[in-house]
Amino acid sequence: MKKVALVIAENQFRDEEYQVPYDLLQEAGFDVLTVSTSKETAVGKLGLKVKPDTLLTELHPSALDALVFIGGGGSEQYFEDPLAHTLAKEMVSLDKVLGAICIAPVILAKAQVLVGKKATVFPDGAPILEQNGAKLTDSDVVIDGKIITGNGPDAADAFGQALIELLSQ
Repeated sequence: MKKVALVIAENQFRDEEYQVPYDLLQEAGFDVLTVSTSKETAVGKLGLKVKPDTLLTELHPSALDALVFIGGGGSEQYFEDPLAHTLAKEMVSLDKVLGAICIAPVILAKAQVLVGKKATVFPDGAPILEQNGAKLTDSDVVIDGKIITGNGPDAADAFGQALIELLSQ
């Protein structure tokens, strides 16, 4: 069974960007792990409460098929996080699926894994992606190789479907 790690912030992750892909991935038969920097209950911007399965420090990219950073204002906690950046780089070097939605593609940009890649992001993050070498598009969901980005909560369903498609190849 393919394993997908969804990384959420401890607070203010975007509920539907987590829940919609989570449900779609589970229905498609994937093993979905919820990951954060604490195992305490995380609270989404709209009030969704989620108890993480594991810690970011416990992740091993070699054991994952996909690593996905969920957006929302709280995801800013990972923008400058060296571990998040290292995990993103490892997923790319292992040729595994790496994703981010909403403002979270900023994490990938700051990890330098979007250089020369097509990507999308919530409008606030556009300058950061461009400064870090990404080729910005205004599509809701963009796949470039095994990197997938989505631009916000309205893209949650298409993002989840695209993840399944990419993981099913």
